Parts: sequence; structure tokens; C-alpha cells
Amino acid sequence: MKLYPIETGNFKLDGGAMFGVVPKTIWNRTNPADANNLIDIAARCLLIEDGNRLILIDNGMGNKQSEKFFGYYSLWGTHSLDKSLAEYGFHRDDITDVFMTHLHFDHCGGSVQWNAAKTGYEVAFKNAKFWTNEDHWNWATKPNLREKASFLSENILPMQESGQLHFIKSPESDFVEKSELGFGVFFVNGHTEKMMIPHIQYQDKTICFMADLIPTVGHLPLPYVMGYDTRPLLTMPEKAKFLTAAAENNYYLFLEHDAHNEIITVEQTEKGVRMKERFSCEEILE
Repeated sequence: MKLYPIETGNFKLDGGAMFGVVPKTIWNRTNPADANNLIDIAARCLLIEDGNRLILIDNGMGNKQSEKFFGYYSLWGTHSLDKSLAEYGFHRDDITDVFMTHLHFDHCGGSVQWNAAKTGYEVAFKNAKFWTNEDHWNWATKPNLREKASFLSENILPMQESGQLHFIKSPESDFVEKSELGFGVFFVNGHTEKMMIPHIQYQDKTICFMADLIPTVGHLPLPYVMGYDTRPLLTMPEKAKFLTAAAENNYYLFLEHDAHNEIITVEQTEKGVRMKERFSCEEILE
């Protein structure tokens, strides 16, 4: 097995929205804001080469939305999905499986693109199976008012219409040791219904793809919950359970949204679980 970080592009989000009720005087220490109160956000995805399978976990915003839409997110940097794949000798047509932690636009927007004539949409990975879970699919395709702006039908429905949509089986508990794609999955419900956190056994390490459970290092304290979370009082015990296990088992946390910290480990301290060490992807994955 080989793992590759796939940088799909950077953007910015309102710092207050990213930290909910936490005062700016506190979160600004770890996630400094610009003059517009915006903080740096990454869309760092993960590619798994395992035998004949090439599995992409999440795929960023994509590029099909309007200039006005992208204007809300202050895109910055030179990263792109295709450029990042090419750096490792891959093309999107090589992808066999696309695993989506959840279907918010910044995690699955790259799944769908304009067709050649720009008259409609088509899947962006023509040879891949697209993986979500049935509970989350139903949640996303019949969105509540809170999340309606994050679940965009053009990002979601073409995967079903193409016949390439598949479901990860939900476990009776909150964790499945081996999913259909070969890695473990921790199911959480605080951010959105049945978001999936992959646990990948790589060499002698457990790599956890954090999605929106731990967006950045600044979100390690339990009460530091995003304003985007639909059930913040559920997010906190989910974080507590995960971070306790991460500290005890020395998990390596792959941070999807932290523009300045790629992979970290954590440890128990008097203040709770905090960062122990930070690593670049190159140090851990290659």
C-alpha cells in the first residue's frame, strides 16, 4: 500500500463560523484571521494505492461552480486536483473508488464536472465507484434548511444517475473495523448525519482522515466546535471518544482542512488531549 496527499485547492472561511461560540481572542492565536475575519483552509485529500485499487478520499470543491460562488470562499494558492494527481503519475481516469466522508460541497464537489458541451453534468471519475452510506445519502438528498446550502444537487445526483453510486454498510455500533474498501470507518453524527472517518493501517501506523471532526489543530479542545455542526452537543463526546483513542493508540491524524499542519499526533495533558508532534505528509506517507 502507498498513500499520497492530494491538494485540491485552498480557500478561506469566516473564523467565527469555524469556531462557533469560542471568542476570536482565543481562536485567533492558532488560526489567525485576515482583515475580513477569514482564516486559511485547505482541501487536502488522500489517495490510497492498494493493489489494483486507487482510492481517493474526498475531492474538494471542484471547478464547475460560478465565479460568484467561488468569490465567497476567497480561493488562494496554485493547487488543483488534476495537478496533484499528476505529480504522482496518476490521472482521474485511473481512480477506481471515490470515498466521500460526507457530501458537503467542499468534500465532494470534485466528483462531478460539466460535460464537454457544458450543457449538463457528468461524473468526473468515469471509471470509479462512488462511496457514501445510505443514511447520509438520504440526509443529503432531502436536506434540512440548515445544510441546504452545503448539499448541492449538482454535486450529488449525477453519481446516482450514472449508476456508479455505492453504499458503505453502516455498523450496529459507531465503528466498522473493515469496510468494503478495506479500511476501518468511525461514524459520527455531530457535524452531519453519518459522516465517516477512515482509519487506514499503513505500515506500523494508523492514519485517520479527520474530515470535519477535527478540521484544524485549533479545534482539538472539546468545546471548540464549528458553527456549521448540526448537533454540537453530540460533536463533543464524539471528539472525546476519538481523541482518547488517538492519544492511547498514537494515531496519526491527517488534517483535511488545516492549511499549515498536515499530520499530527496527540497526547493527554492536564488541559485535555492536545497536539504532541506535527509532521509533513512527506515524513509519514513516503
